Amino acid sequence: MAKRRNYERIFKEKAVQLCLKTGSVIQAEKDLDTARSLLYKWRIEYRKLGSKSFCGKGNSHLRLSPEQLKIKSLERKADQSELKYKILQKGSKYFSQGKPMIYKFMLNNEKVYSINQMCRVLALNPESYRRWKSNFVSETQTRRMLLDQEIASIFSEGRQRYGAAKITRVLHNRGFEISRMTVSNHLIQLGLRKKSTRKFKVTTDSKHNHYTAPNILNREFNVKKAGAVWVSDITYLQTLKGFLYLTIILDLFDRKIIGWNLSNAMTTKKTTIPAWEMAVTNRAITGGLLFHSDRGVQYANSCFTKLLDSYMVVTRSMSRKGNSTDNAVAESFFSTLKNELIHRSILFTHKQMEEEIFEFIENWYNKKRIHSALNYMTIEEFGRINNL
Repeated sequence: MAKRRNYERIFKEKAVQLCLKTGSVIQAEKDLDTARSLLYKWRIEYRKLGSKSFCGKGNSHLRLSPEQLKIKSLERKADQSELKYKILQKGSKYFSQGKPMIYKFMLNNEKVYSINQMCRVLALNPESYRRWKSNFVSETQTRRMLLDQEIASIFSEGRQRYGAAKITRVLHNRGFEISRMTVSNHLIQLGLRKKSTRKFKVTTDSKHNHYTAPNILNREFNVKKAGAVWVSDITYLQTLKGFLYLTIILDLFDRKIIGWNLSNAMTTKKTTIPAWEMAVTNRAITGGLLFHSDRGVQYANSCFTKLLDSYMVVTRSMSRKGNSTDNAVAESFFSTLKNELIHRSILFTHKQMEEEIFEFIENWYNKKRIHSALNYMTIEEFGRINNL
């Protein structure tokens, strides 16, 4: 690629004079070894501006007359005054709010005005502004940090058992507009992973000669009113000194544990009867009630059967033999309990277990935990909506 030649002003003037003297651009092209197009261009400029020709890009003011220079100067001052007015007009409301707010105004207007222009008008040091800018946390970054804190807080409140779906619903309830995918990305970046589910065994003694009821519930777990269907189950909890046995009674309408009892023996008097007595105290039976359980002896024996029969309006239902999914909601509660409390802790003493179970059922599960079956509301929120 040929190197571009630079021509001095004097050379251009002499080239034009030669063209005019000989009357031929073609001859001047041969004599000066200069492109004919340039000679034509220089000749046009010379005829137009005369001695003020060929001033170059940075010396265009040399072509202007004194009057034109004065007008140019006035125009420049007017432009500067207008620029100063616009910056002051936009930035004046931030003066009383301190330098950080003025700096934020400058940051938001860097594409409109230069930093030096704004600093001159606002009487600020450009270097001070640049130092602030290098340490500035944007509103987007601030929102992200606040969202990270909110997600981490919900994850902790959910006993590290809430995944992206539940956390998203909690955020929606708190006024955030956010997708499940975004929440999932935040959880990954924060290194928060939902605790994995562990299987457990529920002991049921169904080897007896007592009467067993048919499976009337038939896995119809969605109930339209409170006090219509209760389900019950028993599980064991290991402690430092043997086992404790937890019996629960749950209303399918709002998933609330309305009755429960923790005992050190599996007798009916220490399991199902005290749990039932608590349930009828917390939620009165006002109409027909379907009571569903497994076929365990604690539910099938004559002592508990007579107790239920005394209420006249209670219909019995029992899971089919060896089919735990017939009582899936009660089983699900025990799964939640063991995964959120038991499996993530060291073994408790009897007293500690009693305190932990009370805290889990009464203060966490029945009040604060959100439930997918209740459209991701807590039992208390669902109860308020339904006047319970």
